[in-house]
Amino acid sequence: MLAAVVAQQLRPALFVEAVFATSTLYVWSGLGSKTWNGHTWEGVGSLLGVTGISEDSSVEAKNVTLSLSGIPAEVLGDVLSELRITQAANVWLACFHADGTMVADPVLAYAGCIDKPTIDDGADTCTVSIQLENVLVDLNRPVWRRYTDADQKLDHPTDTGFQYVQGIQQITVYWGSVPGAYNQ
Repeated sequence: MLAAVVAQQLRPALFVEAVFATSTLYVWSGLGSKTWNGHTWEGVGSLLGVTGISEDSSVEAKNVTLSLSGIPAEVLGDVLSELRITQAANVWLACFHADGTMVADPVLAYAGCIDKPTIDDGADTCTVSIQLENVLVDLNRPVWRRYTDADQKLDHPTDTGFQYVQGIQQITVYWGSVPGAYNQ
């Protein structure tokens, strides 16, 4: 893969896997079908757009936008009913040899979760753009779990390790001597 990237002619392609409600979508940025990674990827050519993939030295939750154009207006409802927020989506960068065979081991360029869709509705066709959130976004969300017996039982119903946590909050513990003991 490294040799293909630094070669004089670069023949890149993007492979996109997105999990929907009842199926997983496998498309790539070329034409025709390709078999890779145990799946058949349907070529959508220039109808597929991927924007926002970047790499830098800071740790940030950067989003990527997938867009698929040329969707007939009559199937737009089906597309939206299949979309599930927080489902997984992956984008791979692949390269091809001059004879059209794929270079082994495409690189995972982005892994994230499906977020909100945006629809650009034209007269005959539509473009659906889907934001992909980076998993680092979860670090900005507040934690709703607590160190309580009821919360522990959500994951481990028979565990009794937290049954005294609430009572411990009411106890005053003195290390050493009790305050005021020397004044008597």
